[in-house]
Amino acid sequence: MTLTEYLSNYWGLVILTAGMTIVLRSDIHLERGMVKRIFIANIMLLFYSITSYMETYLGNQTEYTILRPILSAVDYSLVAFILALIITIAYPVQKIYLYIPAVLNAVLCFISIKTKIVFYINEENHFMRGPLGYLTYFITALYLAYLIYNSFANSKMVKEDIYLLVFMSLTSVLCLIVPLLTTSDMTQWFTITIGIDIMLYYIYLLQSFTKRDPLTKLMNRQSCYADSEKYMESITAVVTMDMNGLKEINDNEGHIAGDTALKALADCFWKAAEHGQRVYRIGGDEFVMLCLGTKESEVISLVERIKQETAKTPYTCAVGYAMKEEGITIDKLYKKADEMLYDDKRRYYIESGKDRRKRR
Repeated sequence: MTLTEYLSNYWGLVILTAGMTIVLRSDIHLERGMVKRIFIANIMLLFYSITSYMETYLGNQTEYTILRPILSAVDYSLVAFILALIITIAYPVQKIYLYIPAVLNAVLCFISIKTKIVFYINEENHFMRGPLGYLTYFITALYLAYLIYNSFANSKMVKEDIYLLVFMSLTSVLCLIVPLLTTSDMTQWFTITIGIDIMLYYIYLLQSFTKRDPLTKLMNRQSCYADSEKYMESITAVVTMDMNGLKEINDNEGHIAGDTALKALADCFWKAAEHGQRVYRIGGDEFVMLCLGTKESEVISLVERIKQETAKTPYTCAVGYAMKEEGITIDKLYKKADEMLYDDKRRYYIESGKDRRKRR
């Protein structure tokens, strides 16, 4: 058991972990909690590769040693914790109870050193499964199923987001299934695959900063332009929204209050949107929805939902929409929606008695 032999098996993972550590130390975009989770996941993978290598080495010896079942318990425990951590990276809102299955798995695996309930090492130094021999596989399967379910459960996630999460899920599933079909040591498969998945998701998170508005987390103006061209054939309607009285809030209460208002409205638009209705912030207080395959009756319902959601806040907005017609360009579609929006805004200022000139 030498360092050279270990590196010959896990050189790719070592380089990947070292590179990610350097990159994470200089990251200025992600919140510290996210950076910490990604860092911990990479360190856990590296530690898992070391313990797995040591366990495999001891398994090739003729004599039994107590260190082997301890290492096996560590390995089985780490697999579940790594997958639970990946879920919290992909879905940061997940709660601490997500780790309960991993903790239960770890407790039973370490108890198994004495009770043989999950596994044991016999006198010939052979690994044997106990009554709960597939416990770890079952728990990791639950985590993977949960990850896949969440990838599809959020119907408002854009396709680009779903594709990567599904890829991560499927590659992780392969790492779970393949070891059951072969007697070969597949530890390298698991570690390097999960390591690459984490790196790809980190790249995706950084890429999202070029596509999303940093304040509201909605897609930004550039994304709107790109999607208008990309989905031109599928767009059936454009909905435009413009906040009322942002300048008044900024002047009287400060820009932090204005930012709070914009984030509250963005949340309303996100809640109102349904599948195929993509939301963008294209300017200071200007928002747009591109509706893909949406009928006019559904667009009218969308506008009503927007009004209902904003009515729950102290803020208001003007809304307009335009349905796609034969031969109409996307620019004319925006202009037509804006015309309805401006009519809605004029009504607001007339009914409220506020001075519209104070708006800008």
